[in-house]
Amino acid sequence: MSAALSAPLLPATFEAWCDPRRTALLVYDMQVGICRQLPDAPAIVARCSAALAAARAAGMRVAFTRHLSCPRRWMGATQVRTAMAWQRAAAPEALRMPFARGAAAWEIAPELAPRDDELVLDKLSMSAFEGTPLAFALRDCGVRGVAIAGIALEIGIEPTVRHATDLGFVPIVLADACGSGRAEAGARALETMRFVGEAVIGDVDGFANALGRADVENGDLRSSQG
Repeated sequence: MSAALSAPLLPATFEAWCDPRRTALLVYDMQVGICRQLPDAPAIVARCSAALAAARAAGMRVAFTRHLSCPRRWMGATQVRTAMAWQRAAAPEALRMPFARGAAAWEIAPELAPRDDELVLDKLSMSAFEGTPLAFALRDCGVRGVAIAGIALEIGIEPTVRHATDLGFVPIVLADACGSGRAEAGARALETMRFVGEAVIGDVDGFANALGRADVENGDLRSSQG
């Protein structure tokens, strides 16, 4: 008597996911204080800028994350341990708060400045989904895919990819627009994503080309997102 349940029909290719109706662009932690730590940051900023321009031209929703340093009074054990490891500090008293709200390092790189109709989320965690309303906002808009660009692959983007999958979203990694603190660590993270198979991996040129085709086929979506 029971009828077999069929799996939902999902896009099968990177190009098919590059559709403003089903995917949003997430620009991950492209902050002044993070970019200046990477020697190849100008190239990553340029690739993120190209992805951002393509998304905006197609009317795709865009979200940004910013890593936030809590005031010292609000730094618990996890935050202190992480900050000490990153800053190579010998004691909690030696810690700095480089990403305090309003600090120059906390701001998004000026070349990628968010627009008024784009979502900006501050976070304490590595995953863009933990402690933020990103999942709610995506679901509320009927968005299933998340194209990701930013810094750093091995620190925040890989956890975001895993978390996206656990929440039922499809992560689309724009690999040439993702920087890493150490090249070998970034390469390992990307290889792990390929091995596990949870992410759709492509590049900015493919993203822009596919969005251009989607824009022609589907018409201008910006009016429906206002």
